[in-house]
Amino acid sequence: MEKMVYFLFRGFFLSSLMLCQNAFSQTKLLSDSLFKQPPQPKIQFRGLFQGRYILGLHDDVDVLGRHHATGDFVNNSFDLKRVRIATTAIISDRTEVNILLNLADFKSDPENKVLENAYISYRINDYLSLIGGQFRPAFGLENTFPIDVIKSIDFSNQYTAFGNNGWESFQVGAGLTGKYEGAKMPISYALTVFNGNGRNQVEDQDNGKQVTGRVVLGLSKKHQLNLGLNGGGGKVFKRSVYAAGIDLTSDFHLAGKFSFEMQLEAKQGNNHVLYFNTDSALRPVNINDVQMRGWYILPNLRYAIDYHRLSSIELSCRYEEFDPNFKSASNKRQTFVPMISFEFLKNYNARIQLALQIDRYSKQIPNTTTYNNSLCIIQLQSRL
Repeated sequence: MEKMVYFLFRGFFLSSLMLCQNAFSQTKLLSDSLFKQPPQPKIQFRGLFQGRYILGLHDDVDVLGRHHATGDFVNNSFDLKRVRIATTAIISDRTEVNILLNLADFKSDPENKVLENAYISYRINDYLSLIGGQFRPAFGLENTFPIDVIKSIDFSNQYTAFGNNGWESFQVGAGLTGKYEGAKMPISYALTVFNGNGRNQVEDQDNGKQVTGRVVLGLSKKHQLNLGLNGGGGKVFKRSVYAAGIDLTSDFHLAGKFSFEMQLEAKQGNNHVLYFNTDSALRPVNINDVQMRGWYILPNLRYAIDYHRLSSIELSCRYEEFDPNFKSASNKRQTFVPMISFEFLKNYNARIQLALQIDRYSKQIPNTTTYNNSLCIIQLQSRL
């Protein structure tokens, strides 16, 4: 009997000890999960330098493209185009904060300049991410990649015009993006809403907002053939405005080390900046009578030479037509930009670009920038 009591007591004691040990372990795990410090953010710094020399090839046009009937003017100049510092803080596996500054904006009036990107993004899942702050909204092809990797010397004329009207370049707002990797056709999509009056503004210029949407269809993975569809609408000073566009990109591997890339884009929309800047007695009653339209094609032939530090040589030539007011006062601008680019290291970390920019207008206006001109540009680029 005593032995039986002994074994029962011993079993009870060991069982109690095991239960206490297990409870202690669970309490410790809970305590660790409650009081454990979150991982420190990972901060990445990047930089971009773009310096250039510009030479005007016309006797009566300066380096900014302005015609001078009389007087002295500058027809050649060194210039700091962009000196950027970028910071990305990875807060978690789902959250990032991005800040981008262009210090070259200090060379002129820095008001409403310098700060370019300042936004936070949160990835909900593989199909949906949220973004808010100051960023480039999802509209148009050129809004989808940075200036340092473009296949020409600069963005197109239509990018500048649509940016001035609030559809492209840096805007303040919020949006969502996502993608679906379908077996036959991958799809990416984005929807954004923003003030539409540019970067670094104290507040919106009115109570209206602009909304854009973009869908990209992957037509061919082999040739990286993608079709982009863009649309936008909104209110500016209680007037309804719109913008629409379509773009196509491809990348074909040719024989050996040659590859051929192609970009094609066309856009149309209200030029409400021009409309509201025109005297009320002279402008049309209907804002839809003042519309801009443009298209460009940009072929690029790349040869991956991989000779010492020289990675590749690229030849491109952008041809563009843009009309800021094709309905009421048409004056088409044709632009040719042939360029040869030498890439050193990888991913354009070092790059030398030699280009011509040739502008031709249907109607020239003396003593303005709406005048035929030709520029020779030599640009040095370094990505840090």
